[in-house]
Amino acid sequence: MKMKNLKKILAMTLICVLTAAVFAGCGGPQDEMIIGVTPNPPMNYQDDDGKWTLGFDTEFAEAVCKILGVKAKFVEIVWDSKEAELKAGSIDAVWNGMTITPQRAEEMDISIPYMNNGQVLVVRAEDEEKYKGLLNDLGAVAVVAEAGSTLEETVKSHAMFANVNYTGVDKQTTGIMEVKAKVADVTLVDLTLAVETIKPGTDYADLVYIEVSDFVEHFGIALRKGSDNFEGAKITLTKLNDAIKKLQDNGKLLEIAKKYGLEDLLIKN
Repeated sequence: MKMKNLKKILAMTLICVLTAAVFAGCGGPQDEMIIGVTPNPPMNYQDDDGKWTLGFDTEFAEAVCKILGVKAKFVEIVWDSKEAELKAGSIDAVWNGMTITPQRAEEMDISIPYMNNGQVLVVRAEDEEKYKGLLNDLGAVAVVAEAGSTLEETVKSHAMFANVNYTGVDKQTTGIMEVKAKVADVTLVDLTLAVETIKPGTDYADLVYIEVSDFVEHFGIALRKGSDNFEGAKITLTKLNDAIKKLQDNGKLLEIAKKYGLEDLLIKN
């Protein structure tokens, strides 16, 4: 009898713990929004002390959290595991230059779009003209892209990449490093990242990016699915969208975008 009672107590305790975790993760009584990010300048990156204080999305998230009455806490995640991290409650949001797709919208609550983006090919400058002439079929070259990203989806689905030798990498910046080191020939990255990373005076001034008209995207912010269903929650899709609109209307979002040279990509309303 004692063993049965113990099992019941343990079962009830587990249910309470899980319920509390789900509620807290969905913006219930918590005082912070735990935001999953990866190094992705100019959207999210760390200062010299390793703190996530820099980047458009970083400052955008802090401005939204101020409106919602919570503190922004940034944690580095593996991009390929972002959906699992949200579902498990280890993070409350994915806020990292995330492209909106129908598949992601089925698995997560996604905000209104706030920025236009594109995907670009990054190659060594010496090879630029060669690849500009191969945009219908790159051939059997070594291509890398961030695993679990829409960049990877493009590589796997677009005819341009039908004959390439593809390898997934952990971050977009890793792909750029591999092209520079001649480990890979081509990497596909976000336009926002390429503009910030590949320019005179940087470590990647010997690389160039090639824009492709087919690859147009829009960025959004992801919350756990069903975030609006928790009564009294601080972090919900409706409240997130309202905060975004407020920052669009009062000019704060444009102010942050100008700081990072992204004002031309910003969706104004």
